[in-house]
Amino acid sequence: MKKLLTFLRAYRRECVLAPLFKMLEAIFELFVPLVVAAIIDRGISGRETAVIYRMGILLAALGLIGLLCSVTAQFFAARAAVGCAADLRRSLFAHIQSLSYTALDRVGTSTLITRMTADVNQVQSGINLVLRLFLRSPFIVFGAMLMAFTVDVPSACIFALAIPVLSIIVFGIMCWSIPRFGEIRKRLDGVLGITRENLAGVRVIRAFGREEAEQRDFDVRNEVLTALQLRVGRISALMNPLTYVVINLAVIALIHTGAVRVNEGLLTAGEVVALYNYMSQILVELIKLANLIITINKSLACTDRINQVFAIPADMTAEASAPSTDMPGSDYAVEFRHVSFTYAGSAEPSLSNLTLRVKRGETVGIIGGTGAGKSTLCQLIPRFYDATEGSVLVNGTDVRSCATDELRRKIAVVPQTATLFAGTVRDNLLWGQRDGVPADDAALMAALETAQAKNIIEEKGGLDAPIAQHGRNLSGGQRQRLTIARALVGRPEILILDDSASALDYATDAALRQALRRLPDQTTVFIVSQRAASLCHADQIVVLDDGEVVGIGTHDQLLADCSVYAEIYYSQFEKEEA
Repeated sequence: MKKLLTFLRAYRRECVLAPLFKMLEAIFELFVPLVVAAIIDRGISGRETAVIYRMGILLAALGLIGLLCSVTAQFFAARAAVGCAADLRRSLFAHIQSLSYTALDRVGTSTLITRMTADVNQVQSGINLVLRLFLRSPFIVFGAMLMAFTVDVPSACIFALAIPVLSIIVFGIMCWSIPRFGEIRKRLDGVLGITRENLAGVRVIRAFGREEAEQRDFDVRNEVLTALQLRVGRISALMNPLTYVVINLAVIALIHTGAVRVNEGLLTAGEVVALYNYMSQILVELIKLANLIITINKSLACTDRINQVFAIPADMTAEASAPSTDMPGSDYAVEFRHVSFTYAGSAEPSLSNLTLRVKRGETVGIIGGTGAGKSTLCQLIPRFYDATEGSVLVNGTDVRSCATDELRRKIAVVPQTATLFAGTVRDNLLWGQRDGVPADDAALMAALETAQAKNIIEEKGGLDAPIAQHGRNLSGGQRQRLTIARALVGRPEILILDDSASALDYATDAALRQALRRLPDQTTVFIVSQRAASLCHADQIVVLDDGEVVGIGTHDQLLADCSVYAEIYYSQFEKEEA
């Protein structure tokens, strides 16, 4: 809750003016029953037409002023709610961007999406309703009771009895439902997570005929969520009928008492109507208050879930505020010193005691079986993950002591999955632009030529050719070549190709490797591949097996001394010859 208040500080004026104008509206509304009573008692009963006109004009004025106050209050409340939600969403997104891969893996993508969208929207609705009704509704309830005492004390005692009973009903249901709304959000995360998995892996599911199994799994999760929502909904739904019962019983008692006292000459008909109007105001406001409390419950649960994300430390930027360094470093572009790494929740390390030195301008190949730790090794260089043991150095500086932004400006990573964004070829290539590096059309075309994608782009219409979301209008190989070109636009000091040429044919792959060796500025290249042929000409090759380094050397050295590499190499070439 404290975190939310920090975002509301920028809208202090709106947070004061919105309830203030709502209170003014409530004050004018409380005078309406007295005006109606005067019209009945003095205008109609006393046959004073002037009083009817005068009080009618006053009634219209009260309504008009109340309307203006209500609209003004709504304006300020909406401005505060929308502005606060925008700032909250912006800050939440920035915080998520600062989290390490470890933290993101632990929280889960589906949970973060829910909290960025549905939870923030619920908080926005809660702020809006609180600013408009949180003070107004109680003020009307207790104000109507006090005004009833000014009309007739014995009749007003009915109000004093009804309001505590209503408070017990409202707050009792509220206390029961608050923790359940949090549980509903957790279940919703699970349903969203399995839905996202099914949409992302729909082709795999169909290929293995798992549609019915996935449908059953979804139905189970959905039914649990539905049952919980129904249980909470049934209890919350009791609020309105219970309040109606209490209010209507109070109205019956009020009319009975009023009729008796009118018959005794202690009350007038107008005063009974005023008391009934006050009771009606209480009924309306209590219904609003009940709905407000339900919304507040949901908003508090969502606020707590959002705070859980903010509570995750941004460990990757912990030292980013340190003085910037140019990282002049040593003769080695990258060094691994006795590095081990274990994923969160994993019992076994993915990398064990890795020691490796890579000079500037060298090409390093990384090969091994599935799950050997090849991608993990590459992800430690730009500090997507922090080494569990040992240290990773770039230009002679430990990556933990470097500003994260500065470190990653020197590194370009092409991941296994080629990701493109909706727009044009130019838009996608400019994602790789870095400060101080020109990215004009000539530079973009040069990057495309190096990535063996120039001919493809020219055939499709040049740099302004449209690209569909995720590059759906391109083949797998075309997407991979465009992502490589995007990385080359920034002329990085270190280029990491994480199995990013797997969809290329051997001729294109060979042309790409030759072009990469001609890169200027002593670019250090890491190539992860399952193809031994793609790494034969690397300056050194790292062979991984189950997270451990089983060989480092050139192709000829490994072929003679490393059985794992020899097995991979000969199995592939035998298959090709066959």
